[in-house]
Amino acid sequence: MATRAETVAHLLDTLPGTTARKMFGEYGFYLGPKLVGLICDDQLYLRPFDAARALLPALPLAPPYPGAKPHLLADAALDDPDALLAALRAIAAEAPLPKPKKPKAQAG
Repeated sequence: MATRAETVAHLLDTLPGTTARKMFGEYGFYLGPKLVGLICDDQLYLRPFDAARALLPALPLAPPYPGAKPHLLADAALDDPDALLAALRAIAAEAPLPKPKKPKAQAG
């Protein structure tokens, strides 16, 4: 089941400063330039960095798609957007910056 646009819009409204980009049929979830999670099958998954796990210890680990490494399933944390935003900031602080994109070759 693919993620509905309404789910993405709700998450972006609930968690100010976040953005989402379509990727691999689902969505990457960003805080600033850093990937902090995924939205798959209408569920929010956070990257399982230690700081996020410390801030939201009750969240279960689950794979966002078959064959993926487990992420923090954050649906239960949506009831407390402030705590969830704190966890997103902690993930962004630990996550590396994205690699710069290579320039496209000029047609000649």
